[in-house]
Amino acid sequence: MNFLSRLFGPPLQNLSAQEVNEKLKSGKRPVLVDVREPQEYASGHIAGAKLIPLGELPRRMKELSKDKELICFCATGSRSRSATRMLVAAGFNVFNADGGMFAWRRAGLPVKKA
Repeated sequence: MNFLSRLFGPPLQNLSAQEVNEKLKSGKRPVLVDVREPQEYASGHIAGAKLIPLGELPRRMKELSKDKELICFCATGSRSRSATRMLVAAGFNVFNADGGMFAWRRAGLPVKKA
């Protein structure tokens, strides 16, 4: 393990909004984990996303399956990067949605409002 890996952990796998959209169309649909706050989620989210605010993630990880691929989302990709690191450390197969909902909306992809 090199110095940076020891310092920061393993490199994260990032996906663009378009790559996330392609994965959602595939037969093995990943679980979307939205780590924003409830009011942010209500203002617009990806259909089917599971809301687990970042502050609740450590105690709610048991709600997620290690047998499924996960993709973490937030507003810009910052909080989801933290969530992805936590989940990788806990043994999950997880990707970070680079750019978060900002990139998703900018790509013109569908948003559901609660």
